[in-house]
Formats: sequence, structure tokens, C-alpha cells
Amino acid sequence: MHTLHNCLRTLLFLLPLALLVGCDNGGKRIVLLTNGDSPFWDACRTGMQDGAAKYDFRKAGFKADMQVNDGTTKGQIDKLKQLGNQSDVAGVAISALEADNAAVADELRALRKKGIAVICMDSDVNREKFRDARSYYIGTDNLKGGKVLGKAAKVVLESRDVKRGGYVQFVGKTGAQNARERMDGFKEAIGSDFTEVDRMPDDVKKDIARDNVRTALTNHPDLVALVGIWSYNAPAIADVITEKGLIGKLAVITFDAEPKAIDEMGKGKIDVMVAQNPYQMGLESAHLLKAMVEKDQAAINAMFPHADNDKETGDIFETELRVVIKDQDSPIKDEQFKDQAKCIKLGDFKAWLAERKLSGS
Repeated sequence: MHTLHNCLRTLLFLLPLALLVGCDNGGKRIVLLTNGDSPFWDACRTGMQDGAAKYDFRKAGFKADMQVNDGTTKGQIDKLKQLGNQSDVAGVAISALEADNAAVADELRALRKKGIAVICMDSDVNREKFRDARSYYIGTDNLKGGKVLGKAAKVVLESRDVKRGGYVQFVGKTGAQNARERMDGFKEAIGSDFTEVDRMPDDVKKDIARDNVRTALTNHPDLVALVGIWSYNAPAIADVITEKGLIGKLAVITFDAEPKAIDEMGKGKIDVMVAQNPYQMGLESAHLLKAMVEKDQAAINAMFPHADNDKETGDIFETELRVVIKDQDSPIKDEQFKDQAKCIKLGDFKAWLAERKLSGS
């Protein structure tokens, strides 16, 4: 009896584990592959998880899975190869680290040949060369985002009676689609009176990001603005201007809203942030990939109503942009951006994040 009792106890203990393993092996994964590791992706992960709940992944036998890349293109290629060899992968969304990398495009095509749904989100492949490597793109119109950032910078500088001068743009990879378009858009919108002195890549390394700011300030002592293009560039700039005693001496204009960047803006170290909506990117990527795997054409058409007759932008789902301004005395006004973006005060933006249980965007 004692032995039978022990066997029953062991069986009861192992049964839940067996059920868990069975469920784990039975589900199909919807995977989001990042370009690196940043708090930006925390908001995207939350959006993806909320999308999985909203669109009932569990009932459909799907699981949401975020794969964090190491900040290298090789890392993305290796992960794509691994995903292609895993039978439970049904769909992949990728933030392409280098838009022009043919090897990444080849791996995406290989996934599609295996019947895996493939989209880009946050950062696309080069659409002229590799549009066939993915079905759709979800994310910011990065050229427009750069123009919004450039217009905001010009307003800030002119409010200080600065009519000309040099600026440096800081970013992880200058070859990434989102980086290139944002920087080009910024340069166009700020105008020819302000000179782009340099574009400084940091290879997605935060220590190099800070060193780049120090180098720029040493090599170009007459700069009027520092521009952060990827999310961690804003805290890097804030750290260095604090270290150098330059708070308020240069305009600091940044993209994205990491938790530390939000804090630094509250301390007066950042003049304006153009915030994307990674939460929306994660949510809509989950929605789209599930629809693609299930061949739910009605849901796909609702997201991309012009896909058949607009070959240039019909496969792009544009997510939201916000211009985050100081709570008081900001020279930036909502009407300056019309349909490009919505202005929001820092306090209201923090409340918006809190409602969604987010710390950044």
C-alpha cells in the first residue's frame, strides 16, 4: 500500500508537468525578432502579449514569443536560420538591423518558402531591393518621423534666437532603414541654415554611444544641437551634457522615450522627444501574423485596404507618433505638425504610459 501510495503521489505530481509539456509542444509560435536589447522592446513585448490576449492566441493554439537579438546582423541571421529549422514557428516579425543586407533578405525568403508568415516591423528591409522578402511592414513612417523631429528642433533653436549652426546625429547603425530615413528626414526639415556635421554610429553599444557624444563635443565645440536617433541615444546624450556642465547650452532633440530619457526630460536635459508607439507595433504585429497564418483575408484587408492598388505604400501599416514637449513654456505647438503627429505634454504622456502599465515608449 505504501508503495502504491507513493506511485500515485508521483503520478499526480508529474501529470501537470506532462500537460504543460504537451501544451508547449502542441502550440504554434508567433515570433517577434528584435534588432537589439532596449527598453523600447519592453513596450513592444507588452503590446504583443496584449495582442495575443485580444486576438485569442490560446484558443487558436498560438503562442507569442519575443526573441531578443544581440545587436548584430549575424545574430539576426543566426536566429532566422534557427527559426526556420523549428517546426512550431508559424509567423515571424523582424526589425531589420541593416536594410541593405542581402543575407537577411535571403533568410526571410527561406522562411516564406517553408510556409512561415513573414513581416517587418519597426525597421523595414530596403523596399526597392528586397520587398519580396516580407509581406508587410508595421511601424513608424520613419522619413516622416525624422521630418517631425527636424521641425521640432528648428522651433526649439529659433525660440532661443539660434538661426544657424552645426549638429550631430547619433544612432546605432547608419545602415538601418529606420535610422537612415529618420536622419534624412531630420536634415531636410531643419533646413540648410543648420549643418549636419556628422552621423555617428555606436554599433548598438551604450558605452560607445556616450563616447561618441564626448568626441562630438570635443571635435566640434560650436555645435548648437545634439540629436539622438535610437532610444538609448537620449540617455547617453543626457549623461554627457550633465558630465560636461552643458545642460541648457545646446538643444537636445531625441527619438523614442526610454524610462531614463523621460526622467531626464523632466530634469530639463532634453528639449523634445518624438515618441513612437512600440506597444501598437507589438499588438498589430500579433494581429497581422495570426491573420496571415489563418489566411483571414478580411482581417488583412482591413489593415491594408490599399494593398492591391497602391504598390508603393499599400503594404505599410503606419503606427502613431507623438511629439513629447515640456509641461511648461514649450515653444512647440500642436498646430505646427497638423496631420504628422500629435503634441503631448510630458505629464500627460507619463499618464498615458501608466494607463497601459508601460514605463517607456
